[in-house]
Amino acid sequence: MARGVKSGDSSASLLSELRLSSGTARFAGTPTKGHVMHRGACLCGAITFEVTGALPPPDACHCSRCRKQSGHFWASTDVPRAAVTIHGADKVTWFRSSEKVRRGFCSTCGSVLFWDPIHRDWMGIAMGAFDAPTHVRLAKHIFVASKGDYYELGDGVPQHER
Repeated sequence: MARGVKSGDSSASLLSELRLSSGTARFAGTPTKGHVMHRGACLCGAITFEVTGALPPPDACHCSRCRKQSGHFWASTDVPRAAVTIHGADKVTWFRSSEKVRRGFCSTCGSVLFWDPIHRDWMGIAMGAFDAPTHVRLAKHIFVASKGDYYELGDGVPQHER
């Protein structure tokens, strides 16, 4: 069982979507062969991950929860669960930040890696955790009405209030 998820917790049902062996979590489904593979890791390397296929353009979320989680704003790409393999899954601690979302971080170094909407077929992965090159550019800023008062957005990327 993943750390931070108790058997009575409704998040535990998500574990049925995973096949666990030696600390590796593979989401159900098999990606098509011949796709690009993107890799990444937490700061200490206890958790590594692979995403098969091209990465969708990321967004930057400026809501108060993402700012508190990341220390600034949260930039992530949303990928199909079937395309994700997590090595060191036993080091991922899941925090249920709302009824609809859990956030995964490394229990060793604290790196925040995953934004996981409960009962969806995709998950967000932190752009800063990917090894370069990613071949993507930021597509939009979201929840800019909640952004911190200590910075301005001037990168020309579209901004959305929510």
